[in-house]
Amino acid sequence: MTTVVLVDDHPIVRQGMRAVIESQPGIEVVGEASNGTEAIQVCVENKPDVVLMDLQMPELNGIEAIPRVKAASPSTTVLVLTMYDDDAMVFEAIAAGAGGYLLKGSDGNDIVAAIQSAAQGQVVFGAALAKRMQAWFAQPPEKASPFPELSEREREILDGVATGMTNAEIGATLFLAPKTVANNVSTILNKLHVAHRAAATVKARDAGLGRRL
Repeated sequence: MTTVVLVDDHPIVRQGMRAVIESQPGIEVVGEASNGTEAIQVCVENKPDVVLMDLQMPELNGIEAIPRVKAASPSTTVLVLTMYDDDAMVFEAIAAGAGGYLLKGSDGNDIVAAIQSAAQGQVVFGAALAKRMQAWFAQPPEKASPFPELSEREREILDGVATGMTNAEIGATLFLAPKTVANNVSTILNKLHVAHRAAATVKARDAGLGRRL
């Protein structure tokens, strides 16, 4: 019997995944969690074979939770299930200790097969991601840009944040509406896994942005 813990901050997603998984013989959902902190405790209590984990969650996100889950239950494989398909997030998750990466919207049978493979110690990627990983390793980038998870426009906005500019000032510089800048800043904070502009500024300056001050 392969045991699984579901970690996602949306109850409906967990309910759907539980229904899919438990419709298959040989797999049992032994626990659920709505954030990374809860996931650690549930894994300590249940020592599951596989954790199916989202990345964007309150309190403790998936990237931060992965190594802590592994420390709490070394025999557990963490399989990421997320909506984020950019390369930077994939590599960050694998570097944190994930044993695989799937995208939400994957076929239920594919997810079940991935769980079974992960329980056997195999590294698992969804089909589309697997092709991209092969291409990436075939031609690795010569030099990584700072914050590759951000678009070029988002890096420009982050640079403005790091210089201490307001949203209105950034908008005037980049010919964007302040509301558009504000929306982008929210996206940037999520991608950098920080809660506020000050923390984003520290990360940005450490990476060489915002040096116009």
